[in-house]
Amino acid sequence: MSPCTPKVFYSAEDKCWVAVAPEIPGCSALGDTDTGALTELDAAIKLHLRIRKENKLPIPQALAGQKLGGRFLLRIPKALQSDLKEEALEEGVSVNQYALYLISTARAQLHPFGKGM
Repeated sequence: MSPCTPKVFYSAEDKCWVAVAPEIPGCSALGDTDTGALTELDAAIKLHLRIRKENKLPIPQALAGQKLGGRFLLRIPKALQSDLKEEALEEGVSVNQYALYLISTARAQLHPFGKGM
């Protein structure tokens, strides 16, 4: 079983379907249909994993099988941190709450109908 969680979307710019494996940076495939792109991606993933095994490199874990703690560390420029702190104070919330609000708002604009690409 593949350790990857494939994602597929239509690219109007490329005029074709694109399938990607988020766990493997740069691993993608194109197709005339979503199924075709996923079939090509499956071949690309198998080749990638074979090369990793032959070179005794670690195999990436599927995103779907990972347990997340709801926390991540993000390093940002001091000027941005200062701006966020000032804006959070103006809103009467913590910097963490304000950052979560900004991330959620931006994500909703990118994905107005929920999860996916």
